[in-house]
Amino acid sequence: MEELRSRKANSTPLTPLGFLERAATVYGDCTSVIYNTTTYTWSQTHRRCLQLASSLSSLGIKRGQVVSVIAPNIPAMYELHFAVPMSGAILNSINTRLDARTISVLLRHSESKLVFVDLLASSLILQALSLFPPNTQRPQLVLITDDDDDGGGGEALSSSTVDFCCTYESLVEKGDPEFKWDEDQLSEWDPMILNYTSGTTSSPKGVVHCHRGIFFVTVTSIVDWGVPKQPVYLWTLPMFHANGWSFPWGMAAMGATNICLRKFDGPIIFDLIKKHGVTHMCGAPVVLNMLTNSPNNEKLQNPVHILTAGAPPPAAVLFRTESLGFAVSHGYGLTETAGLVVSCAWKRKWNRLPASERARLKSRQGVNIVGMTEVDVVDAESGVSVKRDGLTLGEVVLRGGAVMLGYFKDPEGTSKCMKENGWFYTGDVGVMHPDGYLEIKDRSKDVIISGGENLSSVELESVLYTHPAINEAAVVARPDEYWGETPCAFVSLKERLTSKPSEKEIMEFCRAKLPHYMVPKTVVFKDELPKTSTGKIQKFVLRDIAKAMGSSRVSRM
Repeated sequence: MEELRSRKANSTPLTPLGFLERAATVYGDCTSVIYNTTTYTWSQTHRRCLQLASSLSSLGIKRGQVVSVIAPNIPAMYELHFAVPMSGAILNSINTRLDARTISVLLRHSESKLVFVDLLASSLILQALSLFPPNTQRPQLVLITDDDDDGGGGEALSSSTVDFCCTYESLVEKGDPEFKWDEDQLSEWDPMILNYTSGTTSSPKGVVHCHRGIFFVTVTSIVDWGVPKQPVYLWTLPMFHANGWSFPWGMAAMGATNICLRKFDGPIIFDLIKKHGVTHMCGAPVVLNMLTNSPNNEKLQNPVHILTAGAPPPAAVLFRTESLGFAVSHGYGLTETAGLVVSCAWKRKWNRLPASERARLKSRQGVNIVGMTEVDVVDAESGVSVKRDGLTLGEVVLRGGAVMLGYFKDPEGTSKCMKENGWFYTGDVGVMHPDGYLEIKDRSKDVIISGGENLSSVELESVLYTHPAINEAAVVARPDEYWGETPCAFVSLKERLTSKPSEKEIMEFCRAKLPHYMVPKTVVFKDELPKTSTGKIQKFVLRDIAKAMGSSRVSRM
């Protein structure tokens, strides 16, 4: 056996980019993308990605440099998930809900050389670039136009064309369809993706994933969810959100039809399901709630599979969603794992249980998917596994091929969470049930998950503390029927104020400094916030108060 070893024939690099060429071969004349009146086949999508990849070099983009994109779920966003890494560059998808200040910080931290910008985000990106310090190199801009848009895009285009070096379609048109991306030069450990975690503008956490990691999470996510060949996938999950949990590449592997849409609500989703025969979709629990509350909801003729993650879906919402004919699967993952690496693997015997018990079981995060080596809950200090009793709290740890390479420009942060014992420490607090299923109970960093977006309570608190009337501030999650959770701010005011701010005034103060989705939806005034003997604010007390207040029932806008 000693003479048997790794050879070139059995050690080609693992990358999901090859899924596109295979799709063009197997499903070449089948529909790949549908967006309003635009339709592409897999052969066309393959060719467009090759042309775009070849054109990036003409703009001076070199291997290993970062190329950013800020766009909704439109065909260009889908194509860039292949074209950018095919060129050797690293793809950085930016959250379209961020404000200009945050985007400016991320672009500078990533040293992005080029930004693809949806026309409706053109003014936002120009404002972000205006915040660059003097003499700081700015990235080139490519404008993504949209002939199907009727939301004022023409005005945005005419007012900002001069700031863009070219348009997206012009790059596609002039590119070489015979372009050969450097597969032979590729190492599967080469960086492929740079994503930023939420709520980190003061100290950005840029998560870097390699080709190998994306390959692992893509393939195993398809297997775990049981995605069949040629599904019809509706893009209700933002592709900027952890790259749509890896499914841009996964849908190519299965020859899917991708239904793209710029924005959506319940009626639009139901209309598209009927029009296109949608079979699969993903989204945070807020999407499930949107469906159950939609005015045109009715029991589906054929089941639609929904994969949900973020805040645990409430049992009542799960029950209502499945009563409409949706088949809901629940999972758990982080930006650091490039997708969902834990899922509530369903057991047939559970189907015989009452609906309330089924919903309770399904709300747990579950077990590791096939490509994730191991999941555990450990004592944070000793590293020893906690009792599997469903009660003993510990930190959730993971290991497997989908875990990130590390944080960009942050070796200290990387070493803190990726320890020498071989585990990635998530910072999430959970329990392990006797049957080996994980359930998240809290978040050690007090992250609030609202509508699938992670919000940093620390960042929101830092803004509240800049208000001239606020003495103390603490932010916790408050339950919300629609968003899952919303930020609830507890504040104490300074003494001897001539006038006291109202709840609305504090919200407006935060809205001027933060993305709108991070603004507290509730402000509670206290004479003094509860503290420990050492002066630390007792957030667990505030969480109980917020929970007792019930759903915040905030506006959906």
